[in-house]
Amino acid sequence: QVQVVESGGGLVQAGGSLRLSCTVSGLPFGAWPMGWFRQAPGKEREGVSCITATSSIANYADSVKGRFTISRDNAKSTLYLQMNSLKPEDTAMYYCAPSNTCYRSGPEVASGFRSWGQGTQVTVSS
Repeated sequence: QVQVVESGGGLVQAGGSLRLSCTVSGLPFGAWPMGWFRQAPGKEREGVSCITATSSIANYADSVKGRFTISRDNAKSTLYLQMNSLKPEDTAMYYCAPSNTCYRSGPEVASGFRSWGQGTQVTVSS
């Protein structure tokens, strides 16, 4: 059974930084591209960033490019998202999930994946 646990969110002022973590068990983490997604109240879930299984390629949504950095530690089955220069519009619940691919279009939730974690809330005050 796949389990996903996100952490690291919080309340931060605009311009601040946070580092999110996501630990995954129950699947071969090192074999999967991984992605970060977010969902703000009243909005659809959107892909934020993705990274290939070997960390050779990372892609970002235009809205976070240059401010966020995705990384992973396959030995620890953990995905990270370093978020700098945070803006109020970054406020959302953040989730991670395996991704079918990591093209420039961003992450695509892996086919059949339903084991979403509880997410981690990021709130940026102006």
